[in-house]
Amino acid sequence: MTDQLSARDWLNEGLKALAARGFTALKAEPLAKAMGVSRGSFYWHFADVSAFHAAILGHWREVAAERIIADVEGASDSENPVTLLLRRAFGGQPALEKAVRTWAAHDPVARNAMQAVDRRRMSYVEKLLRESGLSPGTARARAQILYWAFVGFALSDLPLPRARQAAMLDELLRIATR
Repeated sequence: MTDQLSARDWLNEGLKALAARGFTALKAEPLAKAMGVSRGSFYWHFADVSAFHAAILGHWREVAAERIIADVEGASDSENPVTLLLRRAFGGQPALEKAVRTWAAHDPVARNAMQAVDRRRMSYVEKLLRESGLSPGTARARAQILYWAFVGFALSDLPLPRARQAAMLDELLRIATR
């Protein structure tokens, strides 16, 4: 990489480091070394490590919630949005989600950011379920169940074979929408 890195380059590298090595890897020196640049580039974009951590959490929200919601909203009307959302949520690699949740267990700022993302996601799932015809109370309960399933999936160290994961997702969809 060159010394002409943007803040987004640092944030993307930070998310990779977070997913691979956890929140303790979110420091200027190891990130700079991994990117082949000096720490000065880091401090050009971020006042300190705390500012970088805040930016990382904002970037995670964008990647892990807002972009996914935008993708579902932008999909064709012929595709079921609940199906699209669940396939996207359960189709990815859960390492980043697990890393943020581990970080949140140790840091109140990360915990607040994670809780805000949890609320955003839950309200969006609930909205989709209401739009599919479920009553508000049923939509709220099913959104919570689906979210618990997602968090359990993200925190699990037991990967499922593709066929079994597909069957699990089909069953979740059946539970959510019938």
